[in-house]
Amino acid sequence: MITLCMDTSHRFLVLALIRDDQVIGSVQEDCFKMQSEAIFPKLNELMDAAGLKPMDIDQCVITDGPGSYTGVRIAMTVAKVMCAMRSLPLYTLGTLQLYAGKETCTVLLDARGKRAYAASFENGAAVTETKAVELTELQAEIPADRKVIGDGSLIGRSDYYPDLAKRFLECRDAWKQAANVHLVRPEYLKDSEAYLLKKK
Repeated sequence: MITLCMDTSHRFLVLALIRDDQVIGSVQEDCFKMQSEAIFPKLNELMDAAGLKPMDIDQCVITDGPGSYTGVRIAMTVAKVMCAMRSLPLYTLGTLQLYAGKETCTVLLDARGKRAYAASFENGAAVTETKAVELTELQAEIPADRKVIGDGSLIGRSDYYPDLAKRFLECRDAWKQAANVHLVRPEYLKDSEAYLLKKK
């Protein structure tokens, strides 16, 4: 079983090939706002290095947000076309869940406008709802000894980005299979959308 995993929701282009229970190839490159140009060349390189052809892919997993409005749609569009054409299973995974893996932590990803997408996890299980929060609120809410994954610099911490290919595999029990590939949509936070529209 060959699984293609893709994440373009934040600053990285993340591609991973999983054969059964092992990551056999991956890409994690910082290419903010350039994922659409890079995804096909990097995917071809990854497939060639693994000795695979597109027809060898048995299923796809993508992150469905929250994240960049355009970014989330890049991997989603590629996966939807691929899965629709060949009737392959398509699975989704929340972006912050991917970053958290099985850790006890708080994940922060830049949501622009002095806000961050945030959620807290205990051993990989979400204990708070993913939401877009003002940075000033986050600084007061997150204890100093709490591990922060993602854009920690938003609140004066260090940025930390894990190996997201391995995280895809770790989070296998959280993959959600789409009943209808054509109906898969990005998970945008309603309050975030309203806020961003207001700022325009």
